[in-house]
Amino acid sequence: MVSINGSKDMRRDRWKLAIGTLLFIGALSGRGFVAYSDEQKQIPEHPPGSGRVFLYTAKKFGVSILKASIKIENGSSEGGKPLYRIHASVNSLPFGFLFRMNNRFLSTVQAETFAPVRYVKEIDQEGLLVEKKNYFQTFTFDFPNKKVVAERGEKKERQEIPLSSETHDPLSMFARCYLKEEIHPGQSIPMSIFDGVKLREMVFYSKKEKVKSEMYGEVDAVCLESSTPFSTFGDKEGRIRIWYTANREKTPILIELELPIGHITFELESMEKS
Repeated sequence: MVSINGSKDMRRDRWKLAIGTLLFIGALSGRGFVAYSDEQKQIPEHPPGSGRVFLYTAKKFGVSILKASIKIENGSSEGGKPLYRIHASVNSLPFGFLFRMNNRFLSTVQAETFAPVRYVKEIDQEGLLVEKKNYFQTFTFDFPNKKVVAERGEKKERQEIPLSSETHDPLSMFARCYLKEEIHPGQSIPMSIFDGVKLREMVFYSKKEKVKSEMYGEVDAVCLESSTPFSTFGDKEGRIRIWYTANREKTPILIELELPIGHITFELESMEKS
């Protein structure tokens, strides 16, 4: 039998997990200092171009709390070189004063190598459970000079950060794994990931598993998994996992973050061609 105090402790722990999850997702956006108006936003709400769109929902305790989308768009070029543009958004569902989130990201990558050209973050969030942030940042990758140039806000305050020749941002990493890598069980895939805050050396390991989803039911999948420190939690280590269907489509059906305070899973809800 569970005591009354035990029930209270369980409810308190659940609230800690929910609040901590929201704080972590807010912290994924990094830090910025300059506010912008709607007219100054850099990433369009509905980007043009053909491609594929993945729509995800994240739930905690059976309640939907976040919607996320990732669009891989082709058909653009710069300097005669073909490019992919990977758009992502994370939006909160209505929670009143607790939190509101409308964060968007854009990665421009070379189509042949999947090397990132630019990474843009637009952060718009506030509420009782998340830190208020309203800013944009642009990161331009300069591989010949082994650096990334960060620009913040209207004044374009510049900062140069050294990087290695094989560095990716989070979205170019996602596109590379989905479009380029031949993922098989038993692989190890090293990657340098720059998320706009820190350069992290990561190794993704692959294994075959059966997973369940509302969209596909139970299917064979290949899971890519890596450990990584989370600066939000004092660099305590957690894990990131991405499950791809083990077939020709290689559909990313689940994305899971294992945080020091618990798990959050984004499940594929629908997939569209645009």
